[in-house]
Amino acid sequence: ILLARTFGGFLGEHLGWRGPYLVAAAALFALAVLLGLVLPRTAPTSSQRYPSLVAAAFILFRDEPELRRSCLYQALMFGGFTAAWTSLALLLGGPLYHLGGQAVGLIALVGAASVFCTPVVGRLIDRKGPDVVSPLAFFTGIAAGIVLLGGGLGGATGLLALTAGMLLLDIAVQSGQTANQARVFAIRPDARSRLNTAYMTSVFLGGSAGSWIGVKIYGHWGWPGVCALIAAAAIIALARHAVKIYR
Repeated sequence: ILLARTFGGFLGEHLGWRGPYLVAAAALFALAVLLGLVLPRTAPTSSQRYPSLVAAAFILFRDEPELRRSCLYQALMFGGFTAAWTSLALLLGGPLYHLGGQAVGLIALVGAASVFCTPVVGRLIDRKGPDVVSPLAFFTGIAAGIVLLGGGLGGATGLLALTAGMLLLDIAVQSGQTANQARVFAIRPDARSRLNTAYMTSVFLGGSAGSWIGVKIYGHWGWPGVCALIAAAAIIALARHAVKIYR
């Protein structure tokens, strides 16, 4: 996922904005054929019909407060994440930088280094639990919003700030994802697929909303407004976490 942003930026620069979608469609078709040939046949573990299985995910969301809390955390963080990446393309392509999609891809390539934080975070969760890692992710998200403000300076200094800020934001989102899924999967080990359905649905709804809101904010208040949105999303998540911990 992280490296796909770099590859997509390269394709968009050389093939136009339709290029990444066409390549993705072809790759998914080839993958579907390959999986159909090599995956073993398995018997269903449940006799429930698919609609009832989907409905069960929403019932779990209604009944499990820890699931709702984890969904809120990552929906907010992923919303800030998508707002940043959507608006970054507008910033780099605008009059301040005059750069294309390939520049976005190069910044994403640096951000891919955040993958190395996941094993460290996982070990910390094993020792201390996810509620220790979640606030660290939120503070990192707030720091990312502050560092990204430097992107409005333009030039080499602005690009350095954008690269560092996006790396911090990637680390925040990856760390939060690891903590939230550890919390969610511990709720009911017998229903992990349904729990994950509810969780990931919430996360991507938050991401979709963040991308849309980010563009709207960029149009009205520019890049500083987007940075404020990133920090605000992390602050809301941190406030909710404080209510849980100190209640």
